Amino acid sequence: MTQQPSGRRPRVVLGVSGGIAAYKACDVLRRLTESGHDVRVVPTESALNFVGSATFEALSGHPVRTGVFTDVDQVQHVRLGQEAELVVVAPATADLLARAAHGQADDLLTSTLLTARCPVLMVPAMHTEMWEHPATRQNVATLRSRGVVVAEPASGRLTGKDTGKGRLPDPVEIVDLGRLLLSSASALPRDLEGRRVVISAGGTREPLDPVRYLGNRSSGRQGYALARVAAHRGAEVVLISAHTADLVEPAGVRVVHVGTAEQLRESVLAESQGADAVVMAAAVADFRPVDLAQHKIKKVDADPAPVKLTRNPDILAELVERRRDGELDTGLIVGFAAETGDPDTPVLDHGRRKLDRKGCDLLVVNTVGDGKAFEMEDNAGWLLSTDGTETPLPHGAKSLLSARLWDAVTRRLGERS
Repeated sequence: MTQQPSGRRPRVVLGVSGGIAAYKACDVLRRLTESGHDVRVVPTESALNFVGSATFEALSGHPVRTGVFTDVDQVQHVRLGQEAELVVVAPATADLLARAAHGQADDLLTSTLLTARCPVLMVPAMHTEMWEHPATRQNVATLRSRGVVVAEPASGRLTGKDTGKGRLPDPVEIVDLGRLLLSSASALPRDLEGRRVVISAGGTREPLDPVRYLGNRSSGRQGYALARVAAHRGAEVVLISAHTADLVEPAGVRVVHVGTAEQLRESVLAESQGADAVVMAAAVADFRPVDLAQHKIKKVDADPAPVKLTRNPDILAELVERRRDGELDTGLIVGFAAETGDPDTPVLDHGRRKLDRKGCDLLVVNTVGDGKAFEMEDNAGWLLSTDGTETPLPHGAKSLLSARLWDAVTRRLGERS
């Protein structure tokens, strides 16, 4: 997050328009306030048919207004937008998108949108037919051309019995995108439109018996952040997800669930054909048991027999080899290296050796262990390239590291075009 003067909280305007998903704005508001943001809620009149002003006032600690003729002496219809460091509209209905695209200023929310000079994130929620209508698509394109970040809606259950694209993304994702824009206003350009990317995430598990397995501490958060940021930058994203810590599936992303290293390998090879970029962020088990016990291994007085292990396939190296041999039509290949270092070799040297050994185009090197990287919200490291450049990735949210990685990927893709 952007560093603020001591004691001052980032100022956020949360706009809420009149759709059934307005109730989810309460969770967005709670998460923003609890993470240290000063949030003022600006609903439309129709939004108050779904959630009353008392709820927003209690959660934000600020009065709620909808029109421009209250608190006139404070010129709120101008001041709110001028002072905001981030504006989030969730949900953004088709009507609100249309009014914003045409520059209307007939209530406090649309007036605030006209005066805001900070990042603006609009999160649509509507029925599929409304989202896909040419008028809505044109309005979205207009807003994006002006620098507004219009998020991709999720797919799932809508109102009534309908299911499809147009569902409001999970509040966790909305807050993550908002905090990313506070950290870096330029983090979500639409520079991956027309690109197809494949990302692996999570940690594989290799069964020992029906109830036990060999695994690792990867939560999948970095891979999911990579997928989320790529989708909101316009890419067609396939996320191959091994075991994760009950993470919310990113909106606009096709998720393929796998369990073992071999299952991950099969899915990655199948999905990588024709991809513009493949990012291997999953923590793949290096070894698996030679034998799988058909029944639970019982605890007895004697020590258990040693578990014989065999190597798992090196998926990253195989991707590079198949591309080199012309078997795989894949653009950039990006690896991740989770390293601890040792008394003789620092982490970065391990990363340099791995880049040489694997032959991928880019390699993200993370220091892990002792509360770093695995199972954490933040990350840091270095981005190594085959052209010899080494770029530090300062400590920050995993979504911010994701944005920096996609910046590098888009530059490399542009050089190849």
